[in-house]
Amino acid sequence: MDLILPEFGLLFWMALVFICLLFVLTKFIWKPILSSVNEREQKISESLELAVKTQAEMKAMQAANENLLKEAKAERDAIVKDAKETATKMIEDAKVVAKSEAEKVISAARQAIETEKGAAIAELKTQVAAFSIEIAEKIVRGELSSDDKQKALAEKLATDINLN
Repeated sequence: MDLILPEFGLLFWMALVFICLLFVLTKFIWKPILSSVNEREQKISESLELAVKTQAEMKAMQAANENLLKEAKAERDAIVKDAKETATKMIEDAKVVAKSEAEKVISAARQAIETEKGAAIAELKTQVAAFSIEIAEKIVRGELSSDDKQKALAEKLATDINLN
């Protein structure tokens, strides 16, 4: 029962110890504890403000990164488009050069054909002339095989020369 109903002396000493302890705590310990709690509260609030600022900066940086990414994609698309146009132009230029080269080759071939044709015609004329002379020679020999025919031809040529 002593625990349930303490005596007056025990209560007095307990109250006196409590008051002394309270005085010591308020005089020496309470202020440093309160100052450290206040400092901690201030650091926490500063950290929260810093976190909010950092979060805002992160959002701004994320938006800037997205803009940079969009610009990079646009630049990449422009470069790809330019490369495609350049490739198409190079192909077209190559086609034009090839076509002009083909035209030159065809023109040179036609000219060579015409030259060969002219040479063949000239050779054919030469051969025809040679055959004509040979035939004429054979005819004239046949005509001039007798002395009478030779004398008649000589007289005819002489009269033709005198007339000119």
